[in-house]
Amino acid sequence: MRTGSSRGNSAGKSIGMMILFLITGAIVGGILGELAANSSLLSGIAPYLIKPFPVFDLPPVAINLYVIKLVIGFALYPNLMSILGIIAAIMLFRRF
Repeated sequence: MRTGSSRGNSAGKSIGMMILFLITGAIVGGILGELAANSSLLSGIAPYLIKPFPVFDLPPVAINLYVIKLVIGFALYPNLMSILGIIAAIMLFRRF
């Protein structure tokens, strides 16, 4: 007799958990990149590790409703360390 809930895929992992892993990997990779930029050991390659790559840029749009003003925009500029963090997160997600 099986107990628990089925999540819809054979591995039993949800899409939400995968997205959480990816976002966490990107943030941790970005933080490690900023720490590497301040390190004297990696001063030669640090500019390449933290250089942002523009992937997606949606300029801000202002919506004035006279009671509240909404400004909505989105930009995605990952650096090499955050991309490596995403790759590490994918590998960890598959392993666990």
